[in-house]
Amino acid sequence: TDIGSQKDRVVSEEEWLQKWELGNIGFHKEQGHPLLQKYLDVLLNGRSGLRIFFPLCGKAVEMKWLADMGHSVVGVEISEQALKDFFAEHSLPYCEEPVPEISGAKRLQSTSGSISLYCCSIYDLSSSIVGKFDAVWDRGALVAVNPRDRQRYVSLMMTLMEKNSSCLLVTVSYDPNKHKGPPFYVPESEIKSLFG
Repeated sequence: TDIGSQKDRVVSEEEWLQKWELGNIGFHKEQGHPLLQKYLDVLLNGRSGLRIFFPLCGKAVEMKWLADMGHSVVGVEISEQALKDFFAEHSLPYCEEPVPEISGAKRLQSTSGSISLYCCSIYDLSSSIVGKFDAVWDRGALVAVNPRDRQRYVSLMMTLMEKNSSCLLVTVSYDPNKHKGPPFYVPESEIKSLFG
């Protein structure tokens, strides 16, 4: 599989934090992602009251939308600003507490308890900390993860998913020799080999 010059590209946590600080967040969708609306029935599969995971959640508006439907939402994001912006933009009261298992990490939880957002590296999470999930909405995580870390990311996701869980994954298709990413190009063949 040819992913061009992207294979060795690395975006540091500092670069992601800087994107949030500078407001360079073209990946954020103010109205929510149209593909989640289109395929919501596939993700939920007739189930209600699900635990839904948002890897690299940013301030995704879909988190409130799904919580308002009665689901429990858990997200992880390196940028504390993104998480605080999420709560502020939706006028949601929240409390903040340290995560004892992860040095320097915080959990921001809506006072209703339906939304828990972890501020840390996704790789610091485990099912012993966040539990397991019935559904995953990956609208920009796999394409944001450094190409060399994809297997690590997918392995983590597999440990966080319940047996009958579903994952809705959004990728982008383009010539990887013309754009250095992120978002990174993840060919369908690689998605199949990663997820089996």
